[in-house]
Amino acid sequence: MVTRRHFIGAIGYPVAAFALTGSMVLDPRRMARAAEALQELGQRSDPSDKIACDESLWFQVGQAFTVDRSIVNLNNGGVSPSPRIVQEAMKRHLDYSNTAPPYTMWQILEPQREAVRERFARQFGCDAEEVAFTRNASESLQICLFGLDLEPGDEVLTTNQDYPRMVNTLKQRQRREGIVLRQFSIPVPAEDPDEVVSRFERNITPKTKLILMCHTINLTGQIMPVRRVVAMARAKGIPVIVDGAHALAHFDFTLADLDCDYYASSLHKWLFAPHGTGMLYVRRDKIANLWPMMAAPESMDDNIRKFEEIGTHPAANYLAIAEALTFHQGIGPARKQARLVYLRDTWAHRLLQHDRVHLHTSLRPGLACGIANVQIDGVDSAELNSWLWKEHRILTAVIKHEEFEGIRVSPSVYTTTAELDRFCDAMEDVLGNGLPS
Repeated sequence: MVTRRHFIGAIGYPVAAFALTGSMVLDPRRMARAAEALQELGQRSDPSDKIACDESLWFQVGQAFTVDRSIVNLNNGGVSPSPRIVQEAMKRHLDYSNTAPPYTMWQILEPQREAVRERFARQFGCDAEEVAFTRNASESLQICLFGLDLEPGDEVLTTNQDYPRMVNTLKQRQRREGIVLRQFSIPVPAEDPDEVVSRFERNITPKTKLILMCHTINLTGQIMPVRRVVAMARAKGIPVIVDGAHALAHFDFTLADLDCDYYASSLHKWLFAPHGTGMLYVRRDKIANLWPMMAAPESMDDNIRKFEEIGTHPAANYLAIAEALTFHQGIGPARKQARLVYLRDTWAHRLLQHDRVHLHTSLRPGLACGIANVQIDGVDSAELNSWLWKEHRILTAVIKHEEFEGIRVSPSVYTTTAELDRFCDAMEDVLGNGLPS
């Protein structure tokens, strides 16, 4: 069993140093006192669900970040801040790159990317020769959506809740090449995985050549039954591209659990890696038949690195992924998931006591994690989102879909319950008094 001593030992000493000194200059006496305090905290073992509500422990985790506490940032699903150790690593690599980039960046730092690739693959349950590093999930997904050969009249199937940039990617192929984009609706929230799989299957036609699906839907935080859809489609000879932008490092899974052939994610969301880092997983036997978005030599046809052929690029961003991995592993995926669910439930259960509050996200285990979408009846969600920011410095994301609307709330591991109280107080003010005219 994992103990609190193990947990804090993995992340606690640098975190305690930040809390006590505010910098990377470590005072030995303060470090000794911090170690004693952390050792005292580590006298008993806790399961993840008990650790999830230990505010003193998560306070220490929060000190690893450099966030502005005058702002309540509940839009971590958009892009997350990186911990200080990730920022410091990126700056260090960037400074070294600039001393003599043809040598320091290309010959010294760039080869170190392979060690990061190996560490990433080990953490997320795949082969290192199946992982490419990109700039974001959109780039990874466009490699797949542009890179698979389609003929005029071929159909690509997806829901009407998939990410707009990916839908626009397919619409461009539709305008340019004559393919057909087919979209269908799913329940909100979708609490019956059988129904979701059934809707995918019912919308397949003899012309369906490709499926795009989210692992976690950005609008609501809905977790989709990826493995089952992939298995169903594979039996029909239809490849499935999985959009994992909001899933990777958000909750506890490995890529092997999904048994998919193509998976894309951003690393600057829930992994807390530098901004402008993403990943693309392609099953090894699928690499050769997927065209890169930027041309690579024929000799690289079956090499995952052909998807990284984008010309001159910084080494610093990608090497600092290693520090983000270390931070993620120090917290532990299961404990991270438990904390994010606890934070979501903290604000959601309080607001759901009011009849006019509706949650477009399931609170059932396994169907969502830290992201949820909430609506107040009779209140325009865009106006509410704007008021929260202007009056209370609370950041959320407004969601306007043809079938529903609300504000998306996504706290992170550095979020405090006091900040969620501040959010709930503001929402209850609107429930009682409305928005000012």
